[in-house]
Amino acid sequence: MAYFATTYRYNDDVERRGEVRPAHRDYLAGLTERGQLQVSGPFSDGEPGGALLVFVADTAADARALIDADPFVLDGLVAEVVVREWTPVSGVLAQQF
Repeated sequence: MAYFATTYRYNDDVERRGEVRPAHRDYLAGLTERGQLQVSGPFSDGEPGGALLVFVADTAADARALIDADPFVLDGLVAEVVVREWTPVSGVLAQQF
């Protein structure tokens, strides 16, 4: 298993994102329960905004499959996704991974 740091860049449809957010968060909660999502949260530096999510998967393609099933992605609210394998090395949170 590997970690995949993933960034979302949202589109400008803030209203629709608010409507879909409960389904998005329910989906992420399920991934968390299954150990497939380690941490996630939105960036707080302006619109259209985005988020950082760290997934656990065997391959980048497996991580991408998790992303592709996210209601935000399915509804077209994510304009760009970047997935990169990531190795936590140091810092307080690195001990959690």
